[in-house]
Amino acid sequence: MKTQPSLHRPLLAALRLLYAAWAIGTFLVVGLAALLLLLILPRQLQRRRAARAAARVYLTVAGMPLTVTAAEWLPAGQCVVVCNHASYLDGIVLTAALPPHFAFVIKREMADFPMAGALLKRLGSQFVERTDRQKSAVDARRVLRHATQGQSVVFFPEGTFTAQAGLNKFHAGAFVTAARVGCPLVPAVVRGTRRALPPEFPMPRPARIELEVLPALHPGEEGIELSVSGLRDRARSCMLAALGEPDLTCCDDTDRPPDTERARSVPVSRL
Repeated sequence: MKTQPSLHRPLLAALRLLYAAWAIGTFLVVGLAALLLLLILPRQLQRRRAARAAARVYLTVAGMPLTVTAAEWLPAGQCVVVCNHASYLDGIVLTAALPPHFAFVIKREMADFPMAGALLKRLGSQFVERTDRQKSAVDARRVLRHATQGQSVVFFPEGTFTAQAGLNKFHAGAFVTAARVGCPLVPAVVRGTRRALPPEFPMPRPARIELEVLPALHPGEEGIELSVSGLRDRARSCMLAALGEPDLTCCDDTDRPPDTERARSVPVSRL
C-alpha cells in the first residue's frame, strides 16, 4: 500500500503530459484554421464571428468547458468591459464569450507573437505601448478615438497578470474612456483560467472556466456623474466581491485620476 503513491505519480505525470500535448496541438490546429479564415474573410465582423466560433471550439475540444453567467447584464449598445487578468487564456475566453462587436485593448508586445499577433490585428484589436510614454500617448488617443466612434472595447485594467491569485492595481484607461464617451462600464470576472494555464508553469490542464458578467455602472447614474476614480473603485469593489480573491494592492489618492467633470483634461497617456 505504501508504494501506491510512488506508482501513481509517474502515471499522473504521463497523463498530464499527454493532455498538455493534446491541448497545445489542438490550439495550433484551430489557431491556424482561424488565421486562414481571418485572412480570407473580407469584413471585420465576419472575422470576429469566425474567431468567436474558433475560440469556443478550442475550449470545448481542449477540455476547458466555458460557462457564461449573467450575460443579460451586457447592454445592447456600446459599452466598456473590464475583466480581471489571470492567464494567457483570458483573451480566448472573452473572445468566445462576448458578442463579436467588441475590440480588445492589448499590450503591444502581443503584436510580436507570430500567430497571435496576426490574429489580433485582423480582429481590429487595439495595441497599447506600456513602457514608452510618447508611444503610449499616441496609442491611447487612437483607442479613445475608436471609442468615441461607437466601438465597444474590452480592457484588462491590471495590464498584466502574476502567479499570485488576486486583483492587482488598475490602470485608469478603461474608466477614462467610459467617462469621456459616457457609455456604461461593465465589470466581469473570469474564473478557472489560472488553473487551466498557470502563469508560473504554463502547461495546460483541464478545467472548468466561467465568465461572470456583473451589473453595468453608468457615469451618469442616478443623475449624478460618477468620477473616473469612482467608476474604478466601484468596479474594483464589485469584482473583488465576485471573484473572492485578495486585493493585492490598494490605490492611494495620489494615483487617482481627476473627476469626470475634468476628465477631458486627463492625459491620454494614462490610458
